[in-house]
Amino acid sequence: MIINLISDTLTKPSDNMLKAMLEAEVGDDVFKEDPTVNKLEEIIAKMFHMESSLFFPSGTMANQTAIKLHTNPGDQLICDKYSHVYNYEGGGISFNSGVSCKLIDGNRGMFTNKQVLNSINPPDFYHSPKTSLVCIENTTNKGGGACWDLNELKKIRQTCNDNNLSFHLDGARIWNAMIKTKQKPKDFGLLFDSISVCLSKGLGCPSGSLLIGSKELINRAIRIRKVLGGGMRQVGYLAACGIYALENNIERLSQDHIKAKEIESTLFKLSFIKKVEKVETNIVIFEIQANVDSELFLNILNNKGVKLISMGDNKLRLVTHLDYTDQMHKSFLKILNDLNF
Repeated sequence: MIINLISDTLTKPSDNMLKAMLEAEVGDDVFKEDPTVNKLEEIIAKMFHMESSLFFPSGTMANQTAIKLHTNPGDQLICDKYSHVYNYEGGGISFNSGVSCKLIDGNRGMFTNKQVLNSINPPDFYHSPKTSLVCIENTTNKGGGACWDLNELKKIRQTCNDNNLSFHLDGARIWNAMIKTKQKPKDFGLLFDSISVCLSKGLGCPSGSLLIGSKELINRAIRIRKVLGGGMRQVGYLAACGIYALENNIERLSQDHIKAKEIESTLFKLSFIKKVEKVETNIVIFEIQANVDSELFLNILNNKGVKLISMGDNKLRLVTHLDYTDQMHKSFLKILNDLNF
C-alpha cells in the first residue's frame, strides 16, 4: 500500500465523477458553446455572489491572468513572502505582467492591514513602482493551511478602496478555509475584485480552476487566457467533474482536517520532531531535529510506502486528501509511532 501525502493534487476521479464526465454534454468552449462549462461558470459566480467566472486549466494561469488584469508593466503588487503567486508560479508575475512584488514578512503567510498600509508606495513618488494590487492566499500553502481572519480582510479591503488598489484572492484551498471557519462564499465575493478557486485539490477533480469577478473583468480575462494558451475545446468533460465535486466533495473536507489534526497530535509526541506548525485544515508542516538527516528520514518513510515532501531546512510537509483512506491513516500513524532516531 502506497500512502502518498505529497499533495492533495494527487487524487484521482471517483467512479461517480467519471460517470458524470462520461455523461457530460459538451461543445467548443473557445466559442463559449460548451453547455457544461457555461453551467459550471454560472454556478461558481452565483455561489460567490459575483457577476461572472471563467474556466482555466490551472490555478496558476487563473492567478496570472488576474494579476495582468489588475496591473500595468512597471507596477508593483503586495503579497506575503510565502505566497504562491511569488514562490510557485514560475516567475510569472514578472514574465507575464512586468510587475514586481513588495513582499510582506507576515505570520504563516498572512499579514495585517497595518503592514499593507506600510507597503504602499506614495503614488506621486515616481522613483518607486506604482502600487496597484494586493494579493492574498487562503488557505496559506507554505503557512501550513492557515486561514485568514475575515475581519482583517475587511480592513484590507477598505485600505484598497482608500488607495485605489485592486484586491485578489488566490483561493486554491478556499473550500478548506470555508469548512474550517464556517464562512460562506459570498463573504469573500463581497470583498475581492477577483477570486481564483481550484477544483483539483481538496475537491478531487483531475484539473481545472476558475477566475471570478465582474462581467467586465471576465470579458477581458478571456483575451488574456487565449494569449496564455488557455483556450480549450470540449472541456465540459472536466467541468462536469467540477459540478460533481461542488455538489458532493465540499463538506467531506472536514474529514481531511480531522486526520491532519490526528497526525499533528502524533508528531508532537515524537522525540525527533522539533516543531509542528499549528494545524487548521489539511496541511501539516513539521520540523525534525537538527541531528536527524531529512533525506534519510524521507527515504525511510519512502521504503515503508509513505511519500512526503521536503520544504528545506529540515522542514517537511504532508497533505491529507480525498484518496487518503482511513486504513492508510491508521497505518501511517503506526509507522510514525514505530520510528526511532
